[in-house]
Amino acid sequence: MVMNKRIMVATFIASTLVASATTQATELVYEPINPSFGGNPLNGSFLLSKANSQNAHTASLSERSYDERLQESLERAYINRIVREITDIAFGEQEYDEDGNPIDSIFNQDSIFVSGDFQVELITSNPDSIVVNITNLLTGEVTVVEIPRFG
Repeated sequence: MVMNKRIMVATFIASTLVASATTQATELVYEPINPSFGGNPLNGSFLLSKANSQNAHTASLSERSYDERLQESLERAYINRIVREITDIAFGEQEYDEDGNPIDSIFNQDSIFVSGDFQVELITSNPDSIVVNITNLLTGEVTVVEIPRFG
């Protein structure tokens, strides 16, 4: 039995030496996975899908009622008209009546427009410029925009 164990140990050592003699080692080379850092570009969609599946954050949805959307749309249309008419008046493309008032305009006189937390005051009575005062009703902060008339 002792002989049998010695043969087994010798066989194990011999096989280990033979296996280690034929084993070759290579240099370890790091290759990034993320394509942003030089990795394979085909990994991009995989990494994005993994990130999206782990993302627990969801954006809050704010459902607006029909009347809120209508009010926003009307305010947007009115502001667009104000800007268009101020541009026409500033560059002299607006037609005037005999009193000097713009024809078919919302600016036949100085006017005030309230939209949400802001009050917009249009002063068109000055012949040299158009003055727009924008007041934040919550803070009281006033922004004055003066547009010279070119026409």
